[in-house]
Amino acid sequence: MRAALPVMLAAGHGTILTISSGAAHGPVEAWSHYCASKAAAAMLTRCLDKENAQDGIRAMGLSPGTVATQMQREIKASGINPVSQLDWDDHIPPDWPAKALLWMCSADADEFIGQEISLRDDAIRKRAGLI
Repeated sequence: MRAALPVMLAAGHGTILTISSGAAHGPVEAWSHYCASKAAAAMLTRCLDKENAQDGIRAMGLSPGTVATQMQREIKASGINPVSQLDWDDHIPPDWPAKALLWMCSADADEFIGQEISLRDDAIRKRAGLI
């Protein structure tokens, strides 16, 4: 963001997307560092919107939910918190966040500028072409 924002401001437009998490909004046992960093990403996105929307900068955050990746396999093996108890089928496919981020770059997502969207929301999944 530090490197891209000046270039976007000079161009008069740009889109900055961040990745947040449900963990940004509630504590999860043994994940204090993760929860804090995701909360920071969510707030940074909101501040960027407030400070630079008038300059043509689109800022949005994505909270993908749990994604079927190696990270989830490691969480499952840890058994530490409720996330480790999820079945593999509860996780979304790994390509969904990428597809959602591409959609977020389109004008179709403009109503969500300055906000965090969640792939746990069926309406968002549908808008992003995931279901």
